[in-house]
Amino acid sequence: MIDQEKIKEAVKLLLEGIGEDTEREGLKETPDRIARMYGEICGGMDMDAGAVLSKTFTTEKTEMVLEKDIVFYSMCEHHMLPFFGKVHIAYIPDGKIVGLSKLARCVEVYAKRLQLQERMTEQIAEAVMEHLSPKGVMVLTEAEHLCMTMRGVKKPGSRTVTYAVKGVFQEDVQLQQKFFWMLER
Repeated sequence: MIDQEKIKEAVKLLLEGIGEDTEREGLKETPDRIARMYGEICGGMDMDAGAVLSKTFTTEKTEMVLEKDIVFYSMCEHHMLPFFGKVHIAYIPDGKIVGLSKLARCVEVYAKRLQLQERMTEQIAEAVMEHLSPKGVMVLTEAEHLCMTMRGVKKPGSRTVTYAVKGVFQEDVQLQQKFFWMLER
């Protein structure tokens, strides 16, 4: 899906547009480097969360499962600058669980795209609900956005927090409180 040649052409035009000499030694290979980089950081466009979450295990467990501090890097679709942080995912199993690495891989599916944090948080929650069919899921994402810290308002260190709740987490405030308590541990 990623067209490496178009990216190379675009980078060369961008470099020319800002007044750079694309034949300068340090820039000759930059279009190729950038094209390879975008293949890596936007590789989630070709990934499917369903495939990632398809390997499940039967369980009798009905208590909350929490995978916290899943580090991610993504690209803001508005400015094409990075945002990065941590995602925390909790779910209440209803007969099946997934390997913990699969939750981290689910985050990667959505983070490796041009993205909005709010959308990414919701997409992760929806994917877990759809493919694991738990009683409920709660996802919290906290991130620093370089479009806010290095340009525009220029407020380094500011973080944005978003969350999504599904199923029993929507109805049970105590369950939400337990999620936040477990995050502090």
